[in-house]
Amino acid sequence: MKLIGSLTSPYVRKVRIVLAEKKLDYELILDNPWGDAIQVKAHNPLGKVPCLILDENGAIFDSRVIVEYLDTLSPVGRLIPPPGRERVEVKRWEATADGMMDACAAAYIETHRRAEALQDPAWTARQMDKIHATLDYMNNLLGEQAYCCGVNLCLADIAVGTALAYLDLRNPDLNWRLHHANLARLLEKLEARPSFVATKPPAA
Repeated sequence: MKLIGSLTSPYVRKVRIVLAEKKLDYELILDNPWGDAIQVKAHNPLGKVPCLILDENGAIFDSRVIVEYLDTLSPVGRLIPPPGRERVEVKRWEATADGMMDACAAAYIETHRRAEALQDPAWTARQMDKIHATLDYMNNLLGEQAYCCGVNLCLADIAVGTALAYLDLRNPDLNWRLHHANLARLLEKLEARPSFVATKPPAA
């Protein structure tokens, strides 16, 4: 398998962490989705990363679709429960974390990739409101549990850990840990795992 992605994309990192936790071999092809001659367009009409190219030359895109596929490839470290209430709970965590990454990315693009004269502070503030509300929600939902869905690592934790680390990358002055001790504890534990260490993005 080949994974097209960038080192700073949190969606790509989520996939890379799942690959590491599942002990699956792959080749990482670095691509810049902001560039003109990007490779991913040949495999994903949306031109977005991550994109997983399979040995049979098929391609899968969208991180949520990719990680669900990857979890079926090996019985090692199952990350997604079988269909049912527990699976829905894991996917709810993932959707929430991904939504926070969406808001973080949108705010970053507005403030760093648009000309200053065209920036909309109200738009940025709206994205930051989503981030703060999601932090509160996830912190309360996690409570004193060891992991998002109980005592074992699952996809929910990978998604949340990736999202929190992305906040640190793009909003280093946010200081979200101050009022979200439960999430801070979870991220500290996750960042000690080899899968998180190996995929840590370069400094912004």
